[in-house]
Amino acid sequence: MKETIYLDYAATTYTKPEVLEEMIPYFTERFGNPSSVYSLSSHTKSAINISRERVAKAIGVEANEIYFTAGGSEADNWALKGIANANKNKGNHIITTKIEHHAILHACEYLGKNGFEITYLPVDQYGFVSLDDLKTAITENTILVSIMFANNEIGTIQPIREIGAFCKEKGIIFHTDAVQAVGNIEIDVNELNIDLLSLAAHKFYGPKGIGALYIRKGIKIDNLIHGGGQERARRAGTENVPGIVGLGKAIELAAAKIDENSARLKKLRDKLKDGLLKIPHTRLNGPFGDERLSGNVNVSFEFIEGESILLLLENLGICASSGSACASGSLDPSHVLLAIGLPHEIAHGSVRLSLGDGTTEEEIDYVLEVLPSIVDKLRKMSPLYDYKRQINR
Repeated sequence: MKETIYLDYAATTYTKPEVLEEMIPYFTERFGNPSSVYSLSSHTKSAINISRERVAKAIGVEANEIYFTAGGSEADNWALKGIANANKNKGNHIITTKIEHHAILHACEYLGKNGFEITYLPVDQYGFVSLDDLKTAITENTILVSIMFANNEIGTIQPIREIGAFCKEKGIIFHTDAVQAVGNIEIDVNELNIDLLSLAAHKFYGPKGIGALYIRKGIKIDNLIHGGGQERARRAGTENVPGIVGLGKAIELAAAKIDENSARLKKLRDKLKDGLLKIPHTRLNGPFGDERLSGNVNVSFEFIEGESILLLLENLGICASSGSACASGSLDPSHVLLAIGLPHEIAHGSVRLSLGDGTTEEEIDYVLEVLPSIVDKLRKMSPLYDYKRQINR
């Protein structure tokens, strides 16, 4: 067994050796600024163009519709703030959901303080948005709908095709935060009627600090970052060439094996899920079937704290994350778990185990071997669990 068992791929992934290999020359001999006119820069310009084409091919768009960013959070902020400011003459209403990533929620909070009206759609017990709720929320002032493709905590894959079709019918711009989906789910933005899409390389075995925003040709959007004329005068700042190269290679590798990797991870995910649900007073958060990310398992263990579970798992070399805190240092439960109807005390006992390319069946077996005893140990120290046993006697 490896010293470290990494089960937090939803947080970030390692950079694959093939990706790093392509990046290295752009740190050393091919270091020219792409905006320069001399021949040394021709290598970097060419590399950026190749990566743009790779990203475009992976999601079924034209290369000139891809704009590189510093990551998914910047892409989300650009999409929301850029569309809002460019289209405020048409309306001031934006629709999103209660379970979005904080890059979306905090951008909406900012816009809400600056003259925009934000509607936060509820979700059901599995994390799904209702198309009927979306239709009801639409007003004559609605200019943007932003709904994430797949949830980072509970793995719920939203009905993006139906949402996109409805927005297209109504002439409303549709953005999706696809940071968890790209590289894990086959995506054709034209089939899905997506107008803007955010992605980040470090979620599919590329480097950190690089992402992209797809902007459908003809969409009116303001710039988020001002300065030079990079990214066809849409996003200022000297290009992160090594990162862009890594993003392009990583998305190409991921897209080539989506079906194969998904099938393998689903098998491991279901084995882990089924094993954990044998522990008494345990519930799965999110959907049970194929409308869930293939590598996501999120469970709540009643009567104990998720953070305590994580500490004991770490002592055994197992890396996971908790649904207990939606931000570092927060004492509040995850906003996602509260939105699907979990009471605070159960939400606090949640753990997310996310699988990836390095996950093996041997590792899953080990987790299923040690986690039940960890839960049992913590419950024996829990006043809530002791009270539960007393009243059930």
